[in-house]
Amino acid sequence: MSDVMIRVPAEVRDQLAAVAEARGTSLRALMQDIAAQTLTPEQIRERADRTRALLAERFGHHVSDEESAEMRRKMREAAAAHRAASAESEPNP
Repeated sequence: MSDVMIRVPAEVRDQLAAVAEARGTSLRALMQDIAAQTLTPEQIRERADRTRALLAERFGHHVSDEESAEMRRKMREAAAAHRAASAESEPNP
């Protein structure tokens, strides 16, 4: 296994270290978990294609490009709202 150095701001490093410590794992293991859980654009497309095929096959619903775009928009909005709510609930130092 080869090592890679990734330069991040100290705040990011400290946050990742705190997350790793809270999970009882190493920073290396945390980064491996994050990488394993993060999908590439190709993997996202493949999952979307499988989901469209499943909806068509099992439910007879053919998802249009417009429906997909609208759902992506709603998911981005929901994620942004969640991040904003999380930021507001965090104590200020």
